[in-house]
Order: sequence, then C-alpha cells, then structure tokens
Amino acid sequence: MVVLPRTVAWENGAVVMIDQRLLPNELRLVRMEDYLEVGDAIRDMCVRGAPAIGAAAAYGMALAARQAVSRGECDLLPSLEQAARELRATRPTAVNLFWAIERLLAVARGVQAEGSHAAAAAMLEEAERIAEDDVAANRRLGHFGAALLPERCTVITHCNAGHLATVAYGTALGVVRAAREQGKDIHVLVDETRPRLQGASLTAWELMQEGISCTLIADNAAGYFLWRGGIDAVVFGADRIAGNGDVANKVGTYKLALAAAANGVPVYCAAPLSTVDLTISDGRAIPIEERAAEEVLYVGCQKIGPEGIAVANPAFDVTPAVYLSAIITEAGVLRAPYEESLRQAVEGQRR
Repeated sequence: MVVLPRTVAWENGAVVMIDQRLLPNELRLVRMEDYLEVGDAIRDMCVRGAPAIGAAAAYGMALAARQAVSRGECDLLPSLEQAARELRATRPTAVNLFWAIERLLAVARGVQAEGSHAAAAAMLEEAERIAEDDVAANRRLGHFGAALLPERCTVITHCNAGHLATVAYGTALGVVRAAREQGKDIHVLVDETRPRLQGASLTAWELMQEGISCTLIADNAAGYFLWRGGIDAVVFGADRIAGNGDVANKVGTYKLALAAAANGVPVYCAAPLSTVDLTISDGRAIPIEERAAEEVLYVGCQKIGPEGIAVANPAFDVTPAVYLSAIITEAGVLRAPYEESLRQAVEGQRR
C-alpha cells in the first residue's frame, strides 16, 4: 500500500502539489514559488477537486503575501486584491476557491495594522488551518457516510472525489475508506468519467494503491449495472451545493443519479460544508465551466472527432436535490428539506 503525500501543502516557502495530469503513470510533486504558478496549476488541472482547489487558492494567497513582503511592500492589500482577482478567474464552478480566497483576504484586512510581516504570517497560518480543517472534515464525513452502507456492499462513483480531490482522505472516497476501516467488505465500480477520465486515471489508481476492491467501467455502463441489481449506493462529491440542495458535480453525475433513482438505489453526495453556497437558491444559478474542445476531440494524443466538428464541453452538470437520498457532511448526514438542514449545518459551523 502506498501512502500518498498531501495533494497540496506548504513546504519551505513554496506550495507543493501532486501533478495530477501525470497520473496514473507517474507520481510527481511540483514546487511553486509564485502565486501565478498556483493559478496556472488550478486552471490547467494540475490540482483539481473543489476542496483541493480551495486549499491551493489559500496557499496561493499566502504565497502572494510572501512575494509582496519580499518586494518591500508595506501595504499588502493592493497586491493581495490583484492576486485574488487572478486566482478567482481560474475556474468558476468550485465555490471552495472563492471561499478560501475571501477567508485569506479577511485575515489580511484584520491584521494589516500590525504590518506586512505579521499579515503574511497570519495568512499562512490561516491557509494551513484550511488544509488541516479539510482533512479533519473529510474524516468526519467519511465516518458518517460509512454508517449508511451495509456490511457487504458495492457502490458506484463518478469522477474523483478521493485523496487527490482534497488535501487528503477524500469525500466520496472518504466514505469508502471509512467503510473499509470499519471492517466492511466494499467494492467500487469506477466510472471512467469522460472526457478527462478522472475516474480511470485517478480514482481507480487511488483505490488500487490502497488495495480497495474496484472495477473500472465505461460511463455508459453504469445504467446497466444499476438495472441489473447488486448496487447498494451511488456516492459522488460536489463542486458547489446550492441552498436548496441542488449539486453541481462532474458532468455525467446527473445522468447517473437519474439511473440510480429509477432503480431504487440510494444517491449520496459527500462534501464538506465549505462546498455549500447559501447565496445561490438553486442549481440553475451555479456557473458551469465550459472547457476546451480538445478535451472531447482527443483521447490522449489520438484525435477521435472529425475536423471542423462543433464541440460543447461543459465540465459540470447539476443534479436536482430531489434525486438525492442525503448529503453527507462533517456535521452529519443531512436530508430534505435541504433548505433547512443545510442552513442549520452551515450556521452551526459558524458558531
């Protein structure tokens, strides 16, 4: 069993992260000493997954503060606000990105009177807190989610909501890990997750590193397995959860949830409360990222589409809350009406 390093971390004045673009063929850490490099890593999916993106953005802001101090700036706020604008522009859907940036800016504003060195130190401390809180939240939600699964079970996942999508441990795969830690006999059917194949390249790899039983399936095969029977749950993560419980997750999640609901299989979204956006009333208001046509036109270096074909490539879709059996968070298992349960959980965390 391979013990993975943290997906994103601070090390000797730099942000260090796993380059997920190279997996499963190579496990490589990359080091970044400029916040602009962190922004590029988020945009280019060197780091991905909403909680991991949030932690990376937090460390990027801490790095921007450190850079401004090294330039001798006494007032860090202009440079930090510029860094915030650039980091916010990297990816629009994962709310953790914006949440983390605002937390770091709030810290900077709160201590700016103490001087630039104190502000930079406080921002790094806050970024480290975000990372530590993410690991702790994932372990708690994993514990709550595992209790929903029978002693012997098969689950279907979509995309990667594991260690690699978080600082460590994972959300949907956190539930899987916790179930195994509780002694449950669990098997995972892994959707390949076109077009970037995060299920095939990341989730399957993660599970195999830990010796967790898994089978890779084509996305279009999930409905067959749900119809055939023997599936105990569908578990996936989230990039943003609206106030009514609608969930934005990797494109294809909605179709999977529909097939599960049609066959009486429970559908669970596992995500930390940092992914909840109470400012958005329902999923139709969630911004959906449109990515490059090349992701659809190519598999690796092999072109599969004809020259000149129009391509639509939404990175996410929205699963209406009505298809969810529950939302698993670090505060517990939340159920409908989600307007009430999500609000109470978020407000309880703030106290």
